[in-house]
Amino acid sequence: MIDISSLFFSYSDSPPWLLHDLDLRVRPGDYISVLGDNGSGKSTLIRILLGFLEPTRGNVRVDTKDIGYVPQRRDVGDRDFPLTVYEALNTFRRLKKLSPDDLKSALQHVDLTGREAELIGSLSGGQQQKLLIARALMGDPPLIILDEPSTGIDPASQKDIYELLSHMSKVHGTTIISVEHNIEAAMANSTRIYHLAGGSGHICTPAQYMAEHTP
Repeated sequence: MIDISSLFFSYSDSPPWLLHDLDLRVRPGDYISVLGDNGSGKSTLIRILLGFLEPTRGNVRVDTKDIGYVPQRRDVGDRDFPLTVYEALNTFRRLKKLSPDDLKSALQHVDLTGREAELIGSLSGGQQQKLLIARALMGDPPLIILDEPSTGIDPASQKDIYELLSHMSKVHGTTIISVEHNIEAAMANSTRIYHLAGGSGHICTPAQYMAEHTP
């Protein structure tokens, strides 16, 4: 699904490197949580995977262009804008030339059926995040990339979101890559952990990660 080899990146295209000599192979159906301190390059890495940034050196191969992307909620536009749940999703559906059934199915996946006429600004933080996930799920993309999906939302909504992501990975074979600060969720749901530190990356299982980072 994804093959990264000898990846180097800096915003100046020269040393010092924000990311250096990264290697990562992601298999179809993997659920990878990307962990690391602030400034370690987690969000930069997913922007490279999405094609928003070009690597300075090295190779990045992503086997699909059909990618569902869930940004951080603070990256989404003005929630005071009078846009309904249906309007937000239907605009995206039409851009991707999907069927109305795709919209209906996405709402069902995130338990927002019946809220189509509600303004986005009236939704709770968890519901807004579910709306972003519904948008990413439309058309059943084989790869979903998320940037801190549980930031600023209530525990019940966090539980719903991670159960859905785990289900998509295990049952539907969807490949998940999620930048995480929620260590507990990463340990419970991921097939593997990609830990970024000092600009380099290390792949391991959740159990290995805990053994390496437990005093």
